[in-house]
Amino acid sequence: MKIFLCFSIVFLAACAAPTIPNKYHDPEMDFASVQTLAVMPFQNLTSDKLASGRVRDVFSNKLLSMGSIYVIPAGETARGISRAGITDPTAPSAAEIVKMAAIVKVDAVITGVVREYGIVKSGAASANVISFSLQLFDVQSQKVVWTASSTKGGISTWDRLLGSGGQPMNDITEAAIDDIIDKLFIN
Repeated sequence: MKIFLCFSIVFLAACAAPTIPNKYHDPEMDFASVQTLAVMPFQNLTSDKLASGRVRDVFSNKLLSMGSIYVIPAGETARGISRAGITDPTAPSAAEIVKMAAIVKVDAVITGVVREYGIVKSGAASANVISFSLQLFDVQSQKVVWTASSTKGGISTWDRLLGSGGQPMNDITEAAIDDIIDKLFIN
């Protein structure tokens, strides 16, 4: 019994790894000053060619539905990208962002990258997963004032035991976006 107790204590201590923060807020930034923003096309590192567009659309709609910030339509953002001459809208430079922001008249610009989107498999189990990161560029200060990442879904113990397919992709996408938005508004 003592051996089991010692083993349990060592095991639990090993599981208690320090958490690494997955967000950054510039303490000098007044986020209430951001009234309008543009959401740039996200960089797509997945095998699903439409993943970044789907995540961008859901994110823009969720942010707009909150009513506290006006997100300019994707067509307006595309017009600004074209007029500013941005060659890679998924990774614009600070100067390109400032130029585009002046054209479409926004206070801030969000860029992002979708790292995982879709089905992951492990043995006989499979489930949906999403992982992405966003950053907010403040046009006035000309610097990144917020970054955050979120990962949702994946194969749970329940999925391994019962062989279920995990949660629907739409549900985990919305959960990940809610997580990111919480990180934006909660310091």
